[in-house]
Amino acid sequence: MGTIPFFKDPGIELGPYEPRCHWRRFDENEVLVDFDDISTDVYFIASGEVRILNRTQSGKEVILGEMRGGAFFGELAAIDGIGRSANVTALTRGEVCVVPAPVFRQIVFASEAIADRLFRLLAKRVRELNTRLMEHALLDLKHRLYAELLRLSVPRAGAGGERVVSPPPYHHVLAARIGCRREQVTREFTAMAAEGLVDRTRGALVLRRPDLLEARVAEALREDS
Repeated sequence: MGTIPFFKDPGIELGPYEPRCHWRRFDENEVLVDFDDISTDVYFIASGEVRILNRTQSGKEVILGEMRGGAFFGELAAIDGIGRSANVTALTRGEVCVVPAPVFRQIVFASEAIADRLFRLLAKRVRELNTRLMEHALLDLKHRLYAELLRLSVPRAGAGGERVVSPPPYHHVLAARIGCRREQVTREFTAMAAEGLVDRTRGALVLRRPDLLEARVAEALREDS
């Protein structure tokens, strides 16, 4: 457990807790947690990547995000004991450390440093969800797409103010992220490419004018507020 970032320098001895946890390998496309599961374990990702998504009553799926090594999920069920609120499916092969809810709670209550990390993480996730909720409530499809691309991107090395999304996201994945159809995303990309706002290179989607995309999103939020 000491190799897991969340548990580093906890101010407590982790040895007594380790025998009560177990490691689990997973394969690509394997479901680790599904909607309404009654399990309450917390999963700490040692390697690999997973996707978290929610599903409406009509069966429409909304992607909430992806997680990689160092991240963890399942803490809400460990805290309140309520069935799982999302599906977590593996995008790659990997390994997780599975920590039972009672063990997770004991560690959190025993270490001020761990409790502080958990509080800060939960606060960050609430803020991120609030931001996305605001975007869905106030922005049209085009500006939601701009905002999502900016969120997924990182600065492009040696290219001034450009940013990149690597690997380039599939249109149907972006559609599931912002709540629309794949065809709508494709039309918006065609328009953005015509404006010179995006370009596709080998292995990456390049945002040529992220400053302009940010300005357009900000202006749309001001107009709707």
